[in-house]
Amino acid sequence: MTEMPEGEAPGKLRRTLTLPLLTLYGVGVTVGAGIYVLTGKVIGVAGIFAPLSFLLAAVLAGLSALSFAELAVRLPRAAGEAMYVREGLRSSKLALVVGLTVVASGTISSSAIVQGFAGYVRVLVDLPAAFLIIVVVVALCLLAIWGIRQAVIVAAVFTVIEIGGLLLIIWVARGSFANLGDWVWDLGPGFSAAQLPLIVSAAVLAFFAFIGFEDMVNVVEEVRDVDRTMPRAIIATIVVTTLLYVAISLVALLSAAPGALSESEAPLADLYAAASGRSSVPIVLVGTLAIINGALIQIIMGARVLYGLADQGNLPRLFGYVHPRFQTPVVATLVVGGIVILGSLLLPLETLARLAAIAILSVFALVNLSLIVIKLRENGAARTHFQVPSWIPVLGGLSSTGLIVFQVLEFAGLMN
Repeated sequence: MTEMPEGEAPGKLRRTLTLPLLTLYGVGVTVGAGIYVLTGKVIGVAGIFAPLSFLLAAVLAGLSALSFAELAVRLPRAAGEAMYVREGLRSSKLALVVGLTVVASGTISSSAIVQGFAGYVRVLVDLPAAFLIIVVVVALCLLAIWGIRQAVIVAAVFTVIEIGGLLLIIWVARGSFANLGDWVWDLGPGFSAAQLPLIVSAAVLAFFAFIGFEDMVNVVEEVRDVDRTMPRAIIATIVVTTLLYVAISLVALLSAAPGALSESEAPLADLYAAASGRSSVPIVLVGTLAIINGALIQIIMGARVLYGLADQGNLPRLFGYVHPRFQTPVVATLVVGGIVILGSLLLPLETLARLAAIAILSVFALVNLSLIVIKLRENGAARTHFQVPSWIPVLGGLSSTGLIVFQVLEFAGLMN
C-alpha cells in the first residue's frame, strides 16, 4: 500500500512542484513549437526591428503575467482564472464561462499540436494519422494520470531539449554577432513613422509566443511554498523566454536573408543548416519534442481547470475525482484527452485556433479587471503576500483589450 506524504489529505492534489520544476513547466508551455516557425513570420513583418517587436511583446505579456502572479498567491486554487473572476467581479456564471473558455482554448490548441505531431511523424513513418493521434494522446493522458511530478519531470526534460535546440542554433551561428554593431547602426536610419505600425503588428504576432505562463496558475495546488515559488517562477519564465526570443531573432537577422526566413515553414531548421553546414534533422526532431511537450502541458492544464471548477461546485463532482494512489484528477484528464482526440480527428482548427486566441486574451482582460476591482475593494489595506502596483493590471487589461480588437479586425479582414 502506498503511503501519502505527511500533511497531505486523501482526495487532494499532491504538492511536489518546486521552483526549478515549476519554472521548467512554465518555460516548456511558453517556449513551444511556435517559436520554431514564428521567428520568420515576425521578421517578415518587422524586418530588422524584429528583436524590438519581441521585446514589446514581452512587456505586454509581462504585465498580465505579474497580475496572474499576485492573484495566484491571493487565491491558490486550481481553475485559477475562474476563481479570480468570481472573487473580483462577484459572478459565478462569468467565472464558469471563463473556466470553460480556458479549457476550450487549451484543448483546441492541443488538438492542433497533436495534428502537427502526426504530420511530422508521417514524414518518417507511413502510418495512419488517426492511429498516431490516438496513440500519442492516450500515452500523454496515462503519463498525466501517473503523477504530476512524473509528468512535469518529463515535460521538464523536453523543455531542456527545446531550450538546448535554441541554444544550439545560437551557438552554431555565434559568428554572426560580429555584425551586431552594423545592425545597431542601421536601426536609426532605418526607422521612420511608417515602421512603427509594422513593429506593433509584429509584436502582436510575437505576443502569442509568450502565451503559456497563465497555465502555471492551474497547478498551484501542487506547488510547494506558493507565496514564494509561484511569483518567482512566473517572472523567471517571462525573463528566460524573452532572452531566448530576442537572441534567436538577432541571430536569424544577422545570419540569413530576412526574406528567405519569412517564407520558410521551418526557419530555425533552415537557419541551423545554413549556419552549421549540416543536416537540419536535429532541429526538426527537437521541434517534434516541442510539439509533444506542448500537448502534454495543455492536457495537464485542462484537467486541472475542470478539477478546480468541480471542486468549487461549478461542475459535477465527478470531474473532481482524484485517484487515491496517484492523487491526480483521473476523470478530468480522460475527458480532456477525449476532447483532444475528437478535435484532432474531426475539426478544421485554423479558424478555431484564431478564435481561441481571442478567447484567451478575453480571459486576460477579465483577470486584470478582477485584480483592479480587488485592489479597489481593499482600499490600500496592507497585505503580506506578493503584490504589484495598481497600474500593472490597468495596463495589462488595456493591452489585452487592444490585442483583442486588433485580432478581431484582422479576423474580419479589416486589417488587410
